[in-house]
Amino acid sequence: MLETSGVLDKFPLDKFKDECGVVAIHGHSEAAKLAYYSLYTLQHRGQECAGVSTWDGKTIHTTKKNGVVSDIFTPEVIKGLPGSLAIGHTRYSTSGDKDEMNAQPFSVHCNKGLIAVAHNGNITNAAELRKHLEDKGSIFQASSDTEVILHLVAHSTEKTLKDALRDALLQLEGAFSLVFLAADRIIVARDPHGFRPLAMGNLKVPGHPDATVFASETCAFDFLDATYLNDVQPGEMVVVGPEGITRERYTPEKPRAQCVFEHVYFARPDSMVFGRPVQTSREKMGRLLAQESHVPADIVVPVPDSGNTAALGYAAEANLPYRQALIRNHYVGRTFIEPSQAIRDFGVKLKLNPIRSLLEGKRVILVDDSIVRGTTSEKIVRMVRRAGATEVHLRISCPPTVSPCFYGVDTPSKRELIAANKNTEEIRKFIGADSVAYLSMPGLTRAVSDEVGEYCYACYTGNYPTDFVNIEQLVKAGKKAGIETP
Repeated sequence: MLETSGVLDKFPLDKFKDECGVVAIHGHSEAAKLAYYSLYTLQHRGQECAGVSTWDGKTIHTTKKNGVVSDIFTPEVIKGLPGSLAIGHTRYSTSGDKDEMNAQPFSVHCNKGLIAVAHNGNITNAAELRKHLEDKGSIFQASSDTEVILHLVAHSTEKTLKDALRDALLQLEGAFSLVFLAADRIIVARDPHGFRPLAMGNLKVPGHPDATVFASETCAFDFLDATYLNDVQPGEMVVVGPEGITRERYTPEKPRAQCVFEHVYFARPDSMVFGRPVQTSREKMGRLLAQESHVPADIVVPVPDSGNTAALGYAAEANLPYRQALIRNHYVGRTFIEPSQAIRDFGVKLKLNPIRSLLEGKRVILVDDSIVRGTTSEKIVRMVRRAGATEVHLRISCPPTVSPCFYGVDTPSKRELIAANKNTEEIRKFIGADSVAYLSMPGLTRAVSDEVGEYCYACYTGNYPTDFVNIEQLVKAGKKAGIETP
């Protein structure tokens, strides 16, 4: 286990992560349409850009752009993506910048044929691998770590694509759930720790016997009427081709480190993630939070939408009314007209509006999934008070976030994390709540039924399950950016 150092505390790590969702379809004549539907259900995993690649028996067709899925994939675009095999990706730009060149899937025509890849996670040794490849003559078009994978496959001395991919995977460190598209086959793989989820399903429809689907979350299967079979296992490669389905370990499984934040916040509550219903985990978080830190109150109010399920559990355990007293505007775009005069808390007001009749004169338990920088929580607490609440008690359904994530979740550097720099009482004063309490670490492990230590809790403990081979590159990049590191 690696503990954070001064280097990791100071470095702006948002350049080294990828927060996204992936899908793959094999054996359906409208594969692009199914990929589109799947990405639509996974839109919460990334709203910056999206893409789909298909194989029509002769070549790979790719469409990828900045924007949300519904804007990119019009009926005309879908018609231009023929074939019975497809992979798709929706991305929040945390690795590389927001340039459209970083949209996925990436595709290439190399000595292994036509291939395309999409990736969820973060390759922690990507900087080192990229430098090595550039020294050997590779030319990169984008700044995403995913492109490194294609170059590794192309440079492999192995003869078959599957062997070349295995060769590439064995050089990667960190978190990755990958979907590959090649001539007549889909190949998927997960890192040996199993950081990021990847589920496998079966779609039985007339004329398409045993179509196979993969997705970051099972909510995509529900939309397609596909049956969830199981998860792609850590360290496993699954090949779906004309010969059927083959599953093999490309490397021995390492101690599991499934991202607990998938259950805390990232995944949809109607999904199965790591074989466990997210709804079950979040309700249990709320119940345990009430057991650990309840105070006298009149109502329980979630911060929508991420606090909804935990607040339901809290209200049930505390025997209090659950009230959706904050209404979220789901149609806020990434750009909007700024007010001509300064409006205090403008960004929060644009997304949330309180129902005064529910809050006025009430002692409120406000439930949210996490506190990161604390600035948004402070504005929400102030909003609830202005709506007439007499007391506001903030309850967080996970432990304090004290360390950045290196495995694909967009958390800021340690110096920006409020819980890494202030104790709970200082956080309470900053936010302006009457009290603040977090779910304990034992409570979180109970909520996800982690009896044997299969989850990664690094963002709450600062103890990482892998070594970072690219710290030297981080130091160099930090110095280049003017950041002094020890």
